[in-house]
Amino acid sequence: MNSHAHAIAPHQTVSPTGPVHRRPAVELQDASVVFGSGDNIVTALSPTSLKLESGDFVALVGPSGCGKSTILRLVSNLIKQSSGLVLVGGKEAAAKELRIGMAFQNPTMLPWLTIEQNVMMPLKIVAPFKQTYLRDRKGAFRDRVHALLEQVGLKDFAGHYPWQLSGGMLQRSNMCRALIHEPDLLLLDEPFGALDQFTREELWQILQDLYLDRKPTVLLVTHDLREAGFLSRRICVMSARPGRIISDEAVNIPQPRDIGMIYSPEFVEMTQGLRELIAQVRK
Repeated sequence: MNSHAHAIAPHQTVSPTGPVHRRPAVELQDASVVFGSGDNIVTALSPTSLKLESGDFVALVGPSGCGKSTILRLVSNLIKQSSGLVLVGGKEAAAKELRIGMAFQNPTMLPWLTIEQNVMMPLKIVAPFKQTYLRDRKGAFRDRVHALLEQVGLKDFAGHYPWQLSGGMLQRSNMCRALIHEPDLLLLDEPFGALDQFTREELWQILQDLYLDRKPTVLLVTHDLREAGFLSRRICVMSARPGRIISDEAVNIPQPRDIGMIYSPEFVEMTQGLRELIAQVRK
């Protein structure tokens, strides 16, 4: 993608003394997904390879139905690959080597629980926190929840119920719930897709701050190229179904990034290059 080569460069893992060889946090090795059989067979994902190093932030973009969310489901072990390998923390995804946090387009908060109780839920069910939940839920865990809610501007809403909050506030709460148990890996599937542009941009800033503060490994699925460029360190473009990754390039724009950056010539050129590539692979 020569039109935006100064903003995006081919991905490589290097250090001042040469390449760094570390166990990837996530790795797909020629992983494919096929549903059905016979005349009803559908290839959801062609053999695909992808690596995320610890602390990386990768965005998956491409045409609708290309397999972006399929990759998320493979990594989270919600579905199994038909061929190839899916490794999380160096082991097969089913081994659950890493703690995983997930946030989707719909917050799915439990309406009968307060925001504090909803955000605290992973601490009740995820090791090692669940072992001390009964002892810490009204002390250390509540303090942890309140500190995270304060970080996203919701410190005064811990006792509210989901139906009392706006869509943007619910998605902030959803992000807190995904991060409260200090996940090694954060999986995001169109988390801001249902929100208006101003709210999305506000939440981009919040997510960026949370990422830079906590440094989980993040895999983001999005249709918004500006969102991908603002948040991620790498952008992977997928072809039309049956999808595969056809481009994996680093975003060479320093972090933290401010929202005004998305109007800069460099950023506009980068997203236009992505748009042109996706238009080509949709044909």
